Amino acid sequence: MKEQRPLLIAILISSVLGPFLSSAMNVALPQISDDLNMNATELSWVNMSFLLASAAFMIPLGKIADRVGRKAIFILGNIIVLITAIFCVTVSDSFVFLSLRFIQGIGSSMMFVTSMAIITSAFPKEQRGKYIGFAVTAVYLGLSAAPFLGGIFITIFDWKSLFIITIINSVIVILLMMLHKGKDWKEERKMRFDITGSVVFVIFMTLFMYGFAHLIDDTLSQILCGTGAAGLVLFVVIEFQQKNPVFDVRFFASNRVFAFSNLAALINYACTFAVAFLLSLYLQKSRGLNPKDTGLILVIQPIIMAIVANIAGRLSDKYSQRLLASMGMMLSAIGIALLFFVQIDSSFTLIYVALFVLGIGFGLFSTPNTHAVMNAVEPKQFGMASASISTMRISGQMISMGLAALFINWLLGSAKIEPHNSILIVDVMHYVFGIFFVLSIWGIYLSMARDKKKALA
Repeated sequence: MKEQRPLLIAILISSVLGPFLSSAMNVALPQISDDLNMNATELSWVNMSFLLASAAFMIPLGKIADRVGRKAIFILGNIIVLITAIFCVTVSDSFVFLSLRFIQGIGSSMMFVTSMAIITSAFPKEQRGKYIGFAVTAVYLGLSAAPFLGGIFITIFDWKSLFIITIINSVIVILLMMLHKGKDWKEERKMRFDITGSVVFVIFMTLFMYGFAHLIDDTLSQILCGTGAAGLVLFVVIEFQQKNPVFDVRFFASNRVFAFSNLAALINYACTFAVAFLLSLYLQKSRGLNPKDTGLILVIQPIIMAIVANIAGRLSDKYSQRLLASMGMMLSAIGIALLFFVQIDSSFTLIYVALFVLGIGFGLFSTPNTHAVMNAVEPKQFGMASASISTMRISGQMISMGLAALFINWLLGSAKIEPHNSILIVDVMHYVFGIFFVLSIWGIYLSMARDKKKALA
């Protein structure tokens, strides 16, 4: 177990890094808007370009990691994030910045798709929940530190300081992975790689996600969204016919725990991810708070998530993962419902309570649900399962941001967010949080309806 220590530390650091950068980026959006002259719609793409690349490449990279080696792909992902972060420090053009964020999303997807598979492979199954809990807790620690520490760095220095932090962390992770002397984990090396399925998935997932985010802009966006959706259906058909598919869609039909747990994760992330993005705009543009004070408010949710996720990981080794995750989804729905009632002059206490409840709900859902997914497959399918849950997470986040962008485009269009139109952010929140609540009800059903029997150990 001692030889796995550098590996575990590296994965935990990288699990902190990705969420830290994404969450801190939300706090930095107003400053990025001023520095790079970006309007409200362009701002939504600061995170969406990252998520789009992650969602599109996650499935193929998961399969590649199974063949080439999960540790090797994890290191390569960190190198890509390191290089793009260096360029982000010097960027002065909005298009170049968004392009770098897209490439950074590909690198991060390499880290996301392998980290959980490495942990599941490297540690004994009777302690799997504990170590998954560590990884999920690390994610929430990154989310916890981002609003406060990110707000301080942004206030004292500027938004580019976030990428300097990323550079330092990436270097540390790469060095730690080099220190790990244990074997890499590879599966199915002699199987033919599904190039057709990989290409189809990347192309049509990209078209669907981009078109969805701009659905009300023009007819072209609607055509792209429809084409992407049809292409994803084609992907399912192709994968059913493949002997060694890049993503085994037949497993969804044959394994209820795996299918419903993945769908529940998709809904949960779709309902919660854009909360920080919208509240950051609301608190800074509609309520006039600075980045540091905004961060102090937004930090409530991830701190609670980090605490609860670690506890939930240990509980999921002993108690029903289905019930724990379902309770978490219910609490998330309550937190979203509270945010629906936020007005331009609402008491900050309402936001505090809503974020507190959301933190408990998300922390209680995430670790047991991930545990259920990984326990529902055989060891040779860990890479596929990790890719699946990561894709659901990223796709859910993309849907969440897509819905936010959709209503921002509708109500604000290409206008910059200024004091005279900042009240429209409240209207955006009402529409988006209303949809999130409805989706969360569906998520509760999916979580409860998964197989009541314990998943494979």
